[in-house]
Amino acid sequence: MTVLTLTSTSFSQNGEIPTRHTCDGQDISPELSWAKVPDGTKSLVLIVDDPDAPDPAAPKMTWVHWMLYNIPPDTNGLPEGIGAKDLPPGILQGLNDWKRTGYGGPCPPVGSHRYFHKLYALDTLLPNLKHPTKAILEKAMEGHIIAHSELVGRYLRHR
Repeated sequence: MTVLTLTSTSFSQNGEIPTRHTCDGQDISPELSWAKVPDGTKSLVLIVDDPDAPDPAAPKMTWVHWMLYNIPPDTNGLPEGIGAKDLPPGILQGLNDWKRTGYGGPCPPVGSHRYFHKLYALDTLLPNLKHPTKAILEKAMEGHIIAHSELVGRYLRHR
């Protein structure tokens, strides 16, 4: 059985996310690469979120940083700093917790946070959900996930 993998040249598993990918830097998305997409995959979904918000000592919510769906299964990654106009055709975006589409990098108010980059292989192409929230996107994905992979980065603001 093939196992979907997700990696980045920007940071390693459980490694520190470089400042350029955060609100303290250029706030650009990291490079992401994936491999071993299972046979039968019709689309991929990327969700980047932080379950440690606002304070890792007392988390109250999971903050959504970026959501892409209907990524073509023959795509093998996204370059650093990709903007909406540069996304491969067909990719749709969800709303992050800043109530906008696109990447919003780590910007934790306190403490060291974990940022989960989650890639899902689906057995379907999702309908246009018109900039869904994470809850709406996850509901649409139910029963269609055939594989998933996670890459976790960490960030602590140095003020």
